[in-house]
Formats: sequence, C-alpha cells, structure tokens
Amino acid sequence: MSSKVISSLHVTPITGALGAVVRGVDLRELDEDTWADLREIWLENLVLIFPDQHLEPADHVALGRRFGEIDIHPFIQKLSAAYPEIVVIESRSQQDEIWHTDATFQQAPPRCSLFRMDHRASVGGDTLFANQYLAYETLSPPIRSLLDGLTAVHTAAIFGHPQDQAEHPVVRIHPDTGRKALFVNRGFTSYIPQLSAGESDALLEYLYSWAERPAFQCRYSWANGDVGIWDNRCTQHNIAADYTERRVIQRVTVAGDKPVGPPTRWAHLDVPQRKVLTYLYRDALPDGTLPSEKA
Repeated sequence: MSSKVISSLHVTPITGALGAVVRGVDLRELDEDTWADLREIWLENLVLIFPDQHLEPADHVALGRRFGEIDIHPFIQKLSAAYPEIVVIESRSQQDEIWHTDATFQQAPPRCSLFRMDHRASVGGDTLFANQYLAYETLSPPIRSLLDGLTAVHTAAIFGHPQDQAEHPVVRIHPDTGRKALFVNRGFTSYIPQLSAGESDALLEYLYSWAERPAFQCRYSWANGDVGIWDNRCTQHNIAADYTERRVIQRVTVAGDKPVGPPTRWAHLDVPQRKVLTYLYRDALPDGTLPSEKA
C-alpha cells in the first residue's frame, strides 16, 4: 500500500492489516479540520504512529482529552501527583510477553491509549498490534455464528485482583464503525460461562492463537519522542521481548463504554467452583513489572 496525503497529513500504511505512520502534523496544535481528518484516519487504520512529537505531560493529557474522558489505571505507577492521568511503565526484559487488550477486566474498558516513547532500548522492544476485525471476519461462518452467541469473563487476576471482573461479549460491535471484532485476550480473559471448563479452555486457546496470526499484525520500532495511538476496542498488542536495556514509556488511556455484541443465545452453564484463569504468568517479572503492563 502506498502513502497518501490527506489535507496536510502524510499517511503511510505500516502493513496491509493495520497501522499507519502520520507525518505533517504537530499534535500540540490541532485545529478542528485536522482533528476530524485524524479521527477518520485512526478509525480506518486502528493504530497511528506520529514520529518525533516530544510531547510534554500537559500536551499528552490534552491530546488524550480530545478522544474523551481520561481513564485512571487502578494498578500501574503514575508519573506524579500532578499528572495521575499518565502511567509510567519501565522495563528491562527478555521474558516472553503476552498479547492483550488493555484493562478488559473493567466494566467499560478503555476506548484508546496514547503512548509516548520516553526512553527506548537501543535494540529491540518493538510493539506489535493485531487487527481484531480481521481476526473475526476470517473465521468460518459456523464458528462466527457460535461466537456471536457467547460472552466471556475477564479478570484482573494478573495484577493480583481476581475479584475485579467483567463479562463482555466474545464478539464486540464497534460503536463507531459498526464492524464486529473478536474481543478475548490472553492477558485478562478467564472463561466462557456458557461452556464447560474444558470447552472454554480449548475454544479460548484456539481464538488466542488465531487472533495473534502474523497476517493480522503490524510492528513498529520506536524512537524517543514518538507517539502511538491505538483503538483498544478492536486491537490487541504485545511487545517484542528482545531487549535488555532500560525502556520507559508514558501512557494516557481514554475511558470507553460497555462493550455491546450480538444477543447472547445461551444461559450460563452451572460449573461448580469455576476456576479464574489468566495466562501462565501469575507473578511479576524480574524487573518488577507485569507482562500485561507493557506496550
């Protein structure tokens, strides 16, 4: 796919699946016409990268508020008392990471996240994103029909708070585009309550592996000062854990709405002592962070 110019914006797709690099804009100075164009480009590409922006904390928060009310993450370290809207995620890792959609354990998971690379590792630490519209749309019709009638329970067990739970449709209808997206992830999805434990585990593992296929992905190598914005309603993301040097990001997250999907067709199955499951990672990594904190 080739680059194109929209108004003064130079938009270069990253892959055929999703993602675009946008140049020709200062995110601190967005007039209404440019903002409207950016919003449409974002909904089309799901992930936008803006090189060399170097936002100050106040600029970062102000940009987040263009998208909506700021969501204060309940567990991750904040930049300061003056800027509780900004979380700081510092890592130094070669551990395996996990694909996830941010904070799906909330009743209304975030709409989007705005990521600023503060200090990159000299080698490695790229972020990968996966298009969950495509993950759903490329499944066979019988599987899509099954998933349309199911929900899943998501928990914050990976943060040590298994009591923080939310039940969401397995297939989410995007409130802005009307497209269906797969809405389960390794980081926070625990089980499908309409199925037995074995059925739930098997189906979720299949969906995780399917959603993470390279055909649905893009990958970006950051530079200090870059800003990334992703649509949390129809993407997953992961970090390439191929670095050992210090890596620091700052992130603002925008509050979303309660996910809506097709009508649920079956009641919850009565399974005594249903286990609350997350992915294999239960504890903090050696650097003190959790896998699902990274992006």
